[in-house]
Amino acid sequence: MVLEDRLLVWRLRHGSRDALCRIYEEYRDDLLRLATALLNETGTAEDVVHDVFTCFVRSARQFQLTGSLKGYLATCVANRARNVNRTGRRRSAGGLDEAGLITCGLRRPDQWIVYTEELQQLSNALAQLPYDQREVITLHLQGGMKFREIARLQNVSVKTVQSRCRYGLDKLRTLLNSELEK
Repeated sequence: MVLEDRLLVWRLRHGSRDALCRIYEEYRDDLLRLATALLNETGTAEDVVHDVFTCFVRSARQFQLTGSLKGYLATCVANRARNVNRTGRRRSAGGLDEAGLITCGLRRPDQWIVYTEELQQLSNALAQLPYDQREVITLHLQGGMKFREIARLQNVSVKTVQSRCRYGLDKLRTLLNSELEK
């Protein structure tokens, strides 16, 4: 994948619209799920992903891929989501269920009911976590980023990132188990 990404970035730098379309199609859904998990709102998440791709295109001529393109784009989404959370430019909450509907495979109606309810419970539980824990969990599990990459992004130690992940997952388990008991 890295070799293909490097080729696509090279083609994009040389003006290929097709390369941009391939990059967008390859990573859009993952980035949208990531942004939605960080922001807990689909409309704002779509805006964030759109902004990231717009900035990516604007800087394409001087962009140098040094690692994973998915990791780079996920970092951009996380930074933009953090800025949105800081400035409070959020709409009403839509939840992860809407992002899940975008890319899920075909399901029977009864499966959709269970799936949507479970996704809503997860979305609600994630929204209750402190932002730094939610960000670590989302970047690691959905963004596929390593703890070392997240530590660099958050400007903290790897041990701090691992602790945030552990505490966040523990709290998620507690929140989701309390939902089951209801």
